Amino acid sequence: MNGVKRQITVPKFVSFKQQGHRISMLTAYDYLSAKILDEANIEAILVGDTVGMVFQGHETTLPVTLDDIIYHAEIVGRAVQHALVVVDLPFPTHLVGDQSAIASAGRILKETRCQAVKLEGGADQADTIAALVSAGIPVMGHIGLRPQSVHTMGGYKVQRDEEQLLSDALAVQQAGAFSVVLECVPAELAEKITQTLDIPTIGIGAGKQCDGQVLVLTDMLGLTPEPPRFVKKYADLHSTIADAASRYRDEVQSGDFPGSEHSYQ
Repeated sequence: MNGVKRQITVPKFVSFKQQGHRISMLTAYDYLSAKILDEANIEAILVGDTVGMVFQGHETTLPVTLDDIIYHAEIVGRAVQHALVVVDLPFPTHLVGDQSAIASAGRILKETRCQAVKLEGGADQADTIAALVSAGIPVMGHIGLRPQSVHTMGGYKVQRDEEQLLSDALAVQQAGAFSVVLECVPAELAEKITQTLDIPTIGIGAGKQCDGQVLVLTDMLGLTPEPPRFVKKYADLHSTIADAASRYRDEVQSGDFPGSEHSYQ
């Protein structure tokens, strides 16, 4: 059994904070991407409702349904052997009562191989988080910018209300969440929240002092034309894929492809 990678559990994920081990997290929505990320030893994979924008072409995450997210989570779960897989609870499954939230999250855990759900909201969702945890469902919180509340917040803006954010973070922890995402929060405030909490913080546009970081895979791979400011592009796959497709088109039109080496005799 030596050398065999064991899947990261929720307790193992939580222990990373005490160990000083920085956590890497990326989104995935399909088998191939999830398998590649898992082989790269990414600690956590998020099946995010960003699938609505990345794969479905919507302007927001709001149109994503529970069936949509379960479909993608089941595919990702089949690919992953090592990473902790977390799945977004789509709008408005956690906003229409605790029983609805439990039923929705329960379907995700029953119908996929994923281990936890992520829920947007702070103190206002503490009771729902507690109900989910009491039902045996691990919950990752999400405060700061909440994309599912984009209309209420008036767009995708940096969140600067220190009192509210600290209150939300503590409420999420008290309710039993094992971790919390901090999105679009000033770096100094995110550091303060991270130092205050016992559970890991996962930043996205929240500076380097969070316990971990998460990005949308297509953003960091350079597939998104105009990614947010907080994204670092680790590749330029948009240009690479466009160039490959153009060369393929040219060779098909010229008759250079397929060559004899690509044909059966």
